[in-house]
Amino acid sequence: MADKSPRTIATINFKGGVGKTTVTWCLGEVLSTTSNMRGLMFDLDAQMSLTQAIALNEHTGFLEDRFAKWYQTAIERKKTIFDALDAFTRPAQHFDFGVGYDFIYPLADTFHFVPSVEDLYWQELEIFDRDGVRDFIRRLLGKIDNCKQVPRYDFVLFDCPPSFTLLSYSVLSCCDLILIPVNPDFFASKGVALILNSLRMRIEPHPLPKIGVFMNKAKTYANAPTKEVQFYMREVKRVCDAAAARQKIEAKFFDSYIRERVGIKRAITGGGVPQEMVGDFQSLWRECVQFLS
Repeated sequence: MADKSPRTIATINFKGGVGKTTVTWCLGEVLSTTSNMRGLMFDLDAQMSLTQAIALNEHTGFLEDRFAKWYQTAIERKKTIFDALDAFTRPAQHFDFGVGYDFIYPLADTFHFVPSVEDLYWQELEIFDRDGVRDFIRRLLGKIDNCKQVPRYDFVLFDCPPSFTLLSYSVLSCCDLILIPVNPDFFASKGVALILNSLRMRIEPHPLPKIGVFMNKAKTYANAPTKEVQFYMREVKRVCDAAAARQKIEAKFFDSYIRERVGIKRAITGGGVPQEMVGDFQSLWRECVQFLS
């Protein structure tokens, strides 16, 4: 593959229940299984929803046992994301934290994972300095990029917590794209407006990355969004366009949408992405790439 930096995408939404974690997983799985790309995914949420779902994977008992043993060893050897953050924030010390397969878990040959840990609750209590944490993710990605034990990744996905934490700040300060899933309901446009209006303030003085908003859990009829979903899509697009013009930020509402399907709920825990929905995530990725070009 070409010697270039991976595309870094952070999935956020400060409203729970929008499918942020599922979307992050499904996008990574589809890209790593339907293309020649290699991907890395981070769970940065102290609630550990993504990590727990992977631990409960129903494909085979083998994967569950293998992950459980690996995870326990990572904790014992202090090779977790929290340990990396702790090493980075030690005063007057070099960022001495080795990365490899003791820190990165290989879900599959082309899809790897850095899990969350309960200790991340401590960073939410702000025992770390905001400015001191700012460059953590950037430096950590640099270590991973230069590590000969793991492959060069084509994309890196971050499942961010539903609240704005120091790790969120570190991710948003260096990622290429912020991806915001919304649901077709009354709170969609209002929620997007709140996020877009606050993001610049949250990461100042750093420039705001590009922001892509898309509809998740979209009900369809005859292979098209229902009239109700189309209404909410127009409303969210209007909010994005207004925020982009008023705040001079690069925010776009994507034409791509992820359909509502029952099978998607089991995507992480063993069902995999339903075949009929693979195209949804491929379309979403194409828009991400086009927007970043």
